[in-house]
Amino acid sequence: MITPSLPARCLLLAALLPCLLRTAPAAPPTAAIDIARQLNDAFIEVADRASAAVVVIKVAHKPDAIHANREDNPFFEFLPKEFRKQLEEEMEKQKKRERSGGGGRREPVFDGQGSGVVIREDGYILTNRHVVDGADKIKVRFRDGKEYDAEVRGVDKKSDLAVLRIATKGLPVLKFADSTKTRVGEFAIAIGAPFDLDYSVTFGHVSAKGRTQIIRDPSMDQDFIQTDANINPGNSGGPLVNISGEIIGINTLIRGMRTGIGFAIPANLARDIGERLILEGKYVRSWLGVAIQSLSENPEYRALVKGVTDGVVIKEITPDGPAASSELKPFDVVTAVDGRAVSTSQMLKNEIRGKKVGSSVVLDVNRSGKNIKVNVKPGEWPEAPEVAFRQPQRTDEVEDADLGLTVRTATKALADELKVKLSEGVIVTAVESGGLAEKKGLKPGDIIKEINQTPTPTAKAFAAAVKAADLKKGLILNFVTKGVSKFEVLRDDE
Repeated sequence: MITPSLPARCLLLAALLPCLLRTAPAAPPTAAIDIARQLNDAFIEVADRASAAVVVIKVAHKPDAIHANREDNPFFEFLPKEFRKQLEEEMEKQKKRERSGGGGRREPVFDGQGSGVVIREDGYILTNRHVVDGADKIKVRFRDGKEYDAEVRGVDKKSDLAVLRIATKGLPVLKFADSTKTRVGEFAIAIGAPFDLDYSVTFGHVSAKGRTQIIRDPSMDQDFIQTDANINPGNSGGPLVNISGEIIGINTLIRGMRTGIGFAIPANLARDIGERLILEGKYVRSWLGVAIQSLSENPEYRALVKGVTDGVVIKEITPDGPAASSELKPFDVVTAVDGRAVSTSQMLKNEIRGKKVGSSVVLDVNRSGKNIKVNVKPGEWPEAPEVAFRQPQRTDEVEDADLGLTVRTATKALADELKVKLSEGVIVTAVESGGLAEKKGLKPGDIIKEINQTPTPTAKAFAAAVKAADLKKGLILNFVTKGVSKFEVLRDDE
């Protein structure tokens, strides 16, 4: 056999290479790669379409406005430390500018920035209140570079929402999704202008829904959507959208830098408040004047309720509030509002908030195992209701060592002394230190009206009701404290 030389073998391989390549075509993309490409294209499409309706908001503040806003803005404490430091430095710079500027009118200095989203084609833009607070002048800029002067149509302090108006029409608009149908785990895309980086797009997921008590402010009556889509200072007021390009929330809060924990106002609340601000320039909340707690949050209450497993317990009734003039009572369990089921405190708040002030609302209530209807007319949310209360005078007395309190029958003289409307009950005159009553917050001056939903008009009736109760299972005590109707469960766990 004749073996070809090395040069000959190389020439042969070069001649055969085109044929070899033709007979071994590249493998087609797998189905998984096709899906990934489609998803990639979907993100690109959503970001492109949604960004057309997103605006960058530039704000020139009035003198000392930033300082004033800091005092009453519950969102300030949630700014990351490094950003808060930058803002405080800007405050000091502004102070120096004001001191050196004399009394003459200066050109506005645009020292604040946020984001917003167009919600109506005729020039209405939704953003955060804290973005435009104290504004002397506002400008909004679109992705195509067009810029407009804007004016504030209305703000809602409690939700931290605001609506701006610009003088133009035919704008691209983003639609609102139904945020009650938003699901934990679905894609979430944030669009805004963080750190002056206009039209930044980040994506992640809906991490959680129904986040409450994010802000320690009793006037903040809403919940939030939590997301791990990267949200930074400057994203405030911009939209959080789903894979369909619909608004599922308005980006509002972050918890620390680079933590992946951001919060957005749910779309349904943002839409309702936005529409009311457009029509009326303000948003009036309705309230019942009650303190509530979900049955699911308190197994102790749940064990004592008959015939219902989900609902919202009426824990307190505020005097002179809307519910005070209704048939509603402490330890009632509300299961529906105008036929819409409620199983959590937040669901009840959401249902009542948007009701028309003074309109009749029907509550489905479970009371002592019976289902009844209670009509109540929500009132306008007051700023800070306060009730004065004074110590009662003495009358006949019953001491109960197991509960750790002493009571006396309420009389007209006592009611006059307390300057409250006379009602049947017994008045707590002493509370034993470390006893059951003290542990549940009872104190001298509280008026006990029922034990296990049995009226206690006299000290004698009170004693009989306590005797008939089983402290091992728990005793439901309805009482009035500083004018507020509420209940507590006293149980001997020893």
